[in-house]
Amino acid sequence: MEHRALWAIKTLNFDLASAGEKRLLELHELEELRMNAYDCASVYKARTKEWHDKHINKKEFHEGDKVLLYNSRLKLFPGKLKSRWSGPFEVKKVFPHGAVEVCGKDLESFKVNGQRLKIYYEGDTLGKVLSLELKEFTSIPST
Repeated sequence: MEHRALWAIKTLNFDLASAGEKRLLELHELEELRMNAYDCASVYKARTKEWHDKHINKKEFHEGDKVLLYNSRLKLFPGKLKSRWSGPFEVKKVFPHGAVEVCGKDLESFKVNGQRLKIYYEGDTLGKVLSLELKEFTSIPST
């Protein structure tokens, strides 16, 4: 029986030492592929974060500014022409890390995340309204 097993190993050219080395090389290759994939993913994540951070608009509010507040509850029941911005509110205090205390006309003051606010510009920001008078145009007689 032992002779037949030895004969089968020789005919299949099955060397246990070389098979073990081959398996070890395959494991190292697999580990290298995994590390390359991890490096690519981390580079992609870093570039995406850099792009995202570059496109964030920093908002600065000062006491006395007029602001509009984004009403996120209107997303649930949207009106076609309904504005999602309510206000204007007046900024009472600006806290670190983006929190802002605002108050309305008949409301007491409350704290809001600064990302839900935008500056409210009162009045006509484009300048004076230009009005033109149209004079009656008489046609030129044809000759």
